[in-house]
Amino acid sequence: MQVFNSFSKYGLLAKLFHWITFVILILQIPFGFYLVGLEFSDLRIDLENIHILVGIIIFYITLFRLIWKFFNSSPTDGKSFFKGQVIIAKVNHFLLYLSIFTITISGVLKKLYMGEELNFLFFRYGFDKDNFQLADLYYEVHIYANYLLIVLVALHILAVIVHHFVFKDKILDKIT
Repeated sequence: MQVFNSFSKYGLLAKLFHWITFVILILQIPFGFYLVGLEFSDLRIDLENIHILVGIIIFYITLFRLIWKFFNSSPTDGKSFFKGQVIIAKVNHFLLYLSIFTITISGVLKKLYMGEELNFLFFRYGFDKDNFQLADLYYEVHIYANYLLIVLVALHILAVIVHHFVFKDKILDKIT
């Protein structure tokens, strides 16, 4: 299997970035909603730390994915889609990336403004002061960005299904 993207298919690294991100998000989002319902306890703290670490890993994977995408262009469309489809796809992808970064950054800022020190894998960091009002604001941003991500992922999956079954353009073959 080719590492780099070709004219017609994504390469191994692009596919890995895509599917690893998808699988982790499919697990991470419900895990986050589960945490909201837990009472404060040592178990919740441990689970939140796992959630935060996985979120930071998603951030790094997404960052590396965008860097890879910058240096390795996407396959071109075999069929000529109407301009509206191309624009909608580009806007959806942009918003997917933006929501992932917003979720991660707002989650991190919420925890930092709660006065906690976080493990960023390569370093640890914490604020000297806490600000619970800002922590609450970042928590709301975190929640709403998750709802946006869920809608965007659903639209993305719906578009793939329509392309595969209605248009029969084998768009799914590019990323599998």
